Amino acid sequence: MSDGIRLSAQLWLPVRAEHESVPAILEFIPYRKRDGVALRDHANHAWFAAHGYACVRPDMRGHGDSEGLMTDEYSPREQEDAIEVIEWIADQDWCTGAVGMMGISWGGIASLQAAVRQPPALKAIIPVGASVDRYYDDGGYLVGGYPGQGLGWGAVMFGYCVRPPDPAVVGDAWRAMWRERFDNTPMFLASWLEHQLRDESWIQGSVCEQYDRIQIPVLAVSGWNDCWPNTVLRLLENIDAPCRGVSGAWGHVYPNLGVPGPGIDFLGLALAWWDRWLRDIDNGVMDAPPLLAYLQDSHSPTPVPSTRPGRWVAVSTWPSPEVSLMTLHLAPHGLDETTTVGVSEVEVCSPVWMGLTSGEYMPIAGVRELPDDQGSDDAVSTCFNGPVLDQVLELLGTPLLHLRVTCDRDEGLVVARLCDVGSDGSSTLMSYGILNLRLREGRDRVAEVNPGEAMEVTVRLNDLGWRILPGHHLRLALSTQMWPMAWPLAQEATLSIDLAASHLDLPVFRPGNSGTPPPSLGEPQAADPLPHRVVRPGSGSRRQVHDPLSKEYLLEVEVDAGEVEFEATRLRYSSKSSQRYRIVEGDPLSASIEYRADFAFARDDWQVRTESLLAVTCDATQFHLDGRITGYEGSEVVSDRTWEEHIPRIAY
Repeated sequence: MSDGIRLSAQLWLPVRAEHESVPAILEFIPYRKRDGVALRDHANHAWFAAHGYACVRPDMRGHGDSEGLMTDEYSPREQEDAIEVIEWIADQDWCTGAVGMMGISWGGIASLQAAVRQPPALKAIIPVGASVDRYYDDGGYLVGGYPGQGLGWGAVMFGYCVRPPDPAVVGDAWRAMWRERFDNTPMFLASWLEHQLRDESWIQGSVCEQYDRIQIPVLAVSGWNDCWPNTVLRLLENIDAPCRGVSGAWGHVYPNLGVPGPGIDFLGLALAWWDRWLRDIDNGVMDAPPLLAYLQDSHSPTPVPSTRPGRWVAVSTWPSPEVSLMTLHLAPHGLDETTTVGVSEVEVCSPVWMGLTSGEYMPIAGVRELPDDQGSDDAVSTCFNGPVLDQVLELLGTPLLHLRVTCDRDEGLVVARLCDVGSDGSSTLMSYGILNLRLREGRDRVAEVNPGEAMEVTVRLNDLGWRILPGHHLRLALSTQMWPMAWPLAQEATLSIDLAASHLDLPVFRPGNSGTPPPSLGEPQAADPLPHRVVRPGSGSRRQVHDPLSKEYLLEVEVDAGEVEFEATRLRYSSKSSQRYRIVEGDPLSASIEYRADFAFARDDWQVRTESLLAVTCDATQFHLDGRITGYEGSEVVSDRTWEEHIPRIAY
């Protein structure tokens, strides 16, 4: 890099690259190319290499075998590194000078950020499961509430950043590099909590601030069960460059490698995109409809990933004239297409533990991570039911809830959930949204909440693609909590909703008779697995415990990713993590979380491991962060670092 730091990269080169130049594909992430995501990397990049593309997978600075330090995610230095890597790739003899960029999550965001910076060699991108707004749609301040589970992302990075480089790559320098990471990597979470409003720290790197600078073709891919289902539609709505979107049922995974199904031939889809924009082959990819969306059918709620029933639809333009708003008014008897007559109010006040059925913020591994039956949360929410349907109702787009609300405290949360209720009474979560009333006028400033004073607010729910089947009905569930998806505010508030001035706008999809049939998206493909041996298979568990005497609610999640030995490097890699969420009924200040993450690396007599622990608690005025990271070489402790942070509660 221009500042002297060296990044370590893995290359997959087509055989033809020995005698002719080829286009290249870059994936730029911090997740360790030789162990952490080695199997996933190989499944995709070896396949592309076999189809004529050079693939490049560097470790970001401060991770894996790369030098330097990572001081925060998506930093300006990180973005500059991406541009320099693109320029380096384009300058290699084996590259034609045409570079594409792809990635899921961090890698997808990195590709969008690179597109904003417009390096000449970058010709097209494929962001998967990405975000365009670092504040609203990322690990910091999820959809309007400070996420208890988002704190876990800070904890994950706490452990990720101090894992050691491999001496087989960096040689004897590995100890000094490891020590530098231990001694100098900051706790990202402390910085995130110090910026509770959408200030410059979040605007930096948020591509929604610079849509106009994205001038290269974008194939955007995401899943409705992902933590970031909104990006595909936002890109289609806001960029002028050639853009296509695909939204399936998946979680936070590549759609050829993860669940829920149905999976698709993502690599074939991507290959056609690369052929068009990196090889200039006129293959008709831009003749396809701009949006392919999977509409999930009504189904029984299950947190275990499986194939979701539904159908693919092709939408010829977006925004689409085939999508119109259905306005449902809130009424004492439920949801109604006619306005409520007369004065009518309902109160909303939820126990602090409400939300335990909502599932994981970022569903990846499948350990009962998706939402469970919402019945227990519905029972402690204020619910508005629609009529039982006698025909299919298809939804595609962004639901908006408009409320006139008063609050009995000077702060409060509004949580809205849309549920699909079956004839058996089971309640399946379709979408949700969260609004901190103090941020109702914008997330960049605090607006005072005056008890008893009416406020006009809008709650934006996550985008969805759904088909409510006959015999089912829609439910809008309102609450003042969503633990642990949203950290409780310091006070338990009661909201009063003016029904006559409140309504729900639903995006109803009504395809015309001449609707474009969706093309076949094929079956998932991947390269043959990277040779490896499973030393210990993975496992996981998720359990809830309620102690009626102490009135404590405990949610515990354990994930053992197992241990793998890679044949080519003889490296053994393993990881374990746990999450514990505790809260006591009637006491929002009792909220606490604890995250542990352990990683181990071994080859012959080289055996190292890291252990990280982060606990977050609060009182009425502060968040309290207590963290510890320990590094071991063999059984000897070689580094031990602790943090104790106290951060004022400004907006949350």
